[in-house]
Parts: sequence; C-alpha cells; structure tokens
Amino acid sequence: MVAPARAPGLDPAVFRPEAIDPETAAYNLQLRQLMAGQPHLSTMTPAVIRGNREAGRGPMGPLVLSNMAVDRTIAGPGGEVTLRTFVPQTIEGVYLHLHGGGWVLGNAHMQDTLLEGLAGSQHLAVLSVDYRLAPEFPYPAGPDDCEAAALWLARHAKAEYGTDRLLIGGESAGAHLAAVTLLRLRDRHQLRLFSAANLLFGVYDLSQTPSSVNATDTLIIDQLSMKWFADHFVAAERRREPDVSPLFAELRGMPPAIFSVGTLDPLLDDTLFMYSRWLAAGNEAELAVYAGGVHGFTGHPLTIGRQAYERIGRFLGNATHMR
Repeated sequence: MVAPARAPGLDPAVFRPEAIDPETAAYNLQLRQLMAGQPHLSTMTPAVIRGNREAGRGPMGPLVLSNMAVDRTIAGPGGEVTLRTFVPQTIEGVYLHLHGGGWVLGNAHMQDTLLEGLAGSQHLAVLSVDYRLAPEFPYPAGPDDCEAAALWLARHAKAEYGTDRLLIGGESAGAHLAAVTLLRLRDRHQLRLFSAANLLFGVYDLSQTPSSVNATDTLIIDQLSMKWFADHFVAAERRREPDVSPLFAELRGMPPAIFSVGTLDPLLDDTLFMYSRWLAAGNEAELAVYAGGVHGFTGHPLTIGRQAYERIGRFLGNATHMR
C-alpha cells in the first residue's frame, strides 16, 4: 500500500499495522529471524563488515555483478575517483548515483542489478560514484568526491553521453550525499545542473530525528547503528551544520524530488521532515510512503520494492523529457 502525497498532511492509514500486506509482513519476520543470529554491526570494525559483504556474507547475500558495467576514473580532490557506468544504446539523460552504506560501508558495484535495470528501462546513462569512505576518509572527503563527480558531469556530459539532461539520486547515505551535492553546486558554484532528484530513505539530520532516536527494535539499522555510522563520519559538534545535515540548510532553488521511505524505517522522520521543508522552500516534491517497508526495502525481493522503483522510473522519465 502506498500513500500518495497529500496537502497538507499524510494519509494516516498507511501507518496502521493492517496496511502491511502479507508478503511484506512475512518477509520482515524472516528478516528478523535471520538477523537475530547476527552480531550487531557496532560490535565489528568497518574492515570486517566490508570484507564479509564483499565475500557475499552480508545480509543481501552474494554480489551479482553486471556485464553492462564499466569502471572509469576521473580526477578528484584526493586522487582518482572511480565511476561505475551503465550506458545503454539509447541515452536520454544521465543519472548520477550515490550509493548508501552510512558513509562507511558499500561501494558502487553493490547494486549493479538495480542500476542496470534503471539504465535500460529509462534510457539513462548511470554513473555510480565510488566516493571515499570513513573512518579512513572522514567528512568532508566523501561529499567532496561527489561534488567533483557532479562538476565533471557539468563539463563532460554533453560530449560523453550526448545530453545535458542530468538527474541525481541515492539511497540512505547516498540520498544525504545527493542533497549535499545539490546544495554545494548552488552555493559554491552557482550551478543548478540537475533536473530532478531521487532520494530514497535518506538521512538528513545526523544529530538524529525522533524516529531515529527511538529506534531500538528495528530491522537493518537502529539508533545504535546510526550513532556508529555518524561517529565514524563526522565529529558530534558539527552535526547540525547544513553541509553535514542538509535538513538545516536553506533549500530554495532545489530541483523536483521524489522522496521514498518505508513506515518501519528509523529514518522515516528524516524523509517526512525533508519532504516538508523541500515543499516549504518552494520546490516541487513527491512523497511515497510504503507500509511495512524497512530500511533499504527496495533492495529486497518485495512487491513494494518493485512498486517503488516503478514509481521512481516514471518520475525520472518525466523529468528527463520535460523541457
């Protein structure tokens, strides 16, 4: 069940337990049972978690790599930055993708299936940024790399891909980095390059919103997870600076955005608050709230995940063709 965006509020029905469809409820139960036997990520080092995930021992199982993907490098502020590219035969726009992982985990080759599908279905050249990760490279290294990739697109998209129709997006920390990148382009470079933003279950307040603070029995991530990620990424005294927590930024002049989140996600409030502020600043926005969706639900084999990407595809397709 999806609650369409309403003005001025949300449909409360989507938050009721009976709104969760049986497939999602059953999957969440299986996920809880699976995670019950796993150590909490806060008890491990980033290096151990990265190694487990690379070896296919993470919560999503073995990696599935795309034959379509090609890695290339561009110059970045700390050395070369790798862009994992998915280029279809027909290109109508370019999508700059920023992966999730709490600024500490993940990389550009861990969502090949989703990005290949997006490239093919929407005729988009997709470029996923392998930005530097904390704690080896804490703030502002990751945002700096994402900013550099966006600026590279500004200079090269037309020549490389035949279009200057640019889109940006990401999941979780990637949605955070997408918002930060948009703000940096506006404030540092007086550029408004992107026609639309796809922001999935993002974190926009690193000092934590109520739903994050109160997340003590949630799947995938919880309050302790968020503290672990933030502690690796940036000092506590900086977490309400707009470049760190874009919820505190002046948001005028942002592109149309689609905000997607599940009702069982600890970052629910981040999305609800950011969506509201996006609209209040005079920007266009869509909100899609999915009953029973946990953090990262679009990466799981669920109908609500497919529905989310179908809606995102329509949104990006419309943005690509608007003139």
